[in-house]
Amino acid sequence: MIDSFIIELDCIDSTNNYAMQLIDADKAQPGLTIVANSQTEGKGQRGRTWVDAPGDSLLMSVIVQPKDAISAQFAFNASVTVAIANVLAKLNDNWQLHIKWPNDIIINDKKAGGILIENVIRGANWTHAVIGLGLNVNQSCFNDTLPFATSLKINSGEKYDLKELRYLIRNEILKAANSVQPIAERMKQYNNRLYKKGQTQLFTDNNLQWNATILNTEPNGMLCVQLENGTIEHYSHGQALWVWEQKTN
Repeated sequence: MIDSFIIELDCIDSTNNYAMQLIDADKAQPGLTIVANSQTEGKGQRGRTWVDAPGDSLLMSVIVQPKDAISAQFAFNASVTVAIANVLAKLNDNWQLHIKWPNDIIINDKKAGGILIENVIRGANWTHAVIGLGLNVNQSCFNDTLPFATSLKINSGEKYDLKELRYLIRNEILKAANSVQPIAERMKQYNNRLYKKGQTQLFTDNNLQWNATILNTEPNGMLCVQLENGTIEHYSHGQALWVWEQKTN
């Protein structure tokens, strides 16, 4: 898969959309990767838009054929997300690098990247997964509408070679996509990087807000938390929304 083609585009609506079109046309092989300099409709979680800075962001989608059962979709997600996080962690020993449930990359308490995995299920078969990554790399600043965004450069003062970084991350994605590790081990690695694990976090359902202590993520992708009254709850993605809190000095 590492020897598969890399398609480089200047501007596209979404690298994930492009990848899906290739799959629908039966023109996609495992490992095929789509890279763009910019996106006009970059995809985030739950229909949100990922905003990139042309030339400063790593925007790519990798097509794979998962080896896992359909029931192990979140374990697959965990493997890929951990693989990307591990590559970034090796770039700087001083970074506090975590994964915010379910698959945002957090560096020093701010969001540096997001991963969106879209699956193709045909009948009872999980035929393809498109692993989309949007990573803030060489941005020096963000506008006031993105107070919790950050980049690799902001956290290091260094400028990174996008092609070199793409190569490193892509290789690890392809290895993770063929992981033979037990699900329990994959989840252990994921939970070891889980953002705010053991800490209190503010959540909302767009009506009420409440605090809960983050315990871990289950193999089915549910976030396990403890409420202030001691009750253990499990949230599916989108059921409880994360509230970013501005730190005060």
